[in-house]
Amino acid sequence: QVQLVESGGGLVQAGGSLRLSCAASGRTFGSYAMGWFRQAPGKEREFVAAIGGRTAGSTYYAVSVKGRFIISRSNAKNTVYLQMNSLTPEDTAVYYCAARSSVGVSTIANGYVYWGPGTQVTVSS
Repeated sequence: QVQLVESGGGLVQAGGSLRLSCAASGRTFGSYAMGWFRQAPGKEREFVAAIGGRTAGSTYYAVSVKGRFIISRSNAKNTVYLQMNSLTPEDTAVYYCAARSSVGVSTIANGYVYWGPGTQVTVSS
């Protein structure tokens, strides 16, 4: 069982940056691939970024955030991060952290077993 808690969301102006954190419980954090998803009002949950387990050699990004967002992890701290730069109002959403019971990443929400409650990110124009 893994419990996830996101933090770092808030209100930021367009062009600004935010760093989301996701703290995970459990002693096997390093063996889980981790992902970030987001859901805007009236829209389906969408993939944002993912990072592989263990050595975290694999990272994947949605086209809409590639070059602006960076996903990273600290297995020593049981934490995964999402650095978000050059934010636009289209990035406004609730951001969710998710853990997958595999070291390999997935871009599909159904591929993740554990989810955090989410953190709101609002980008003003």
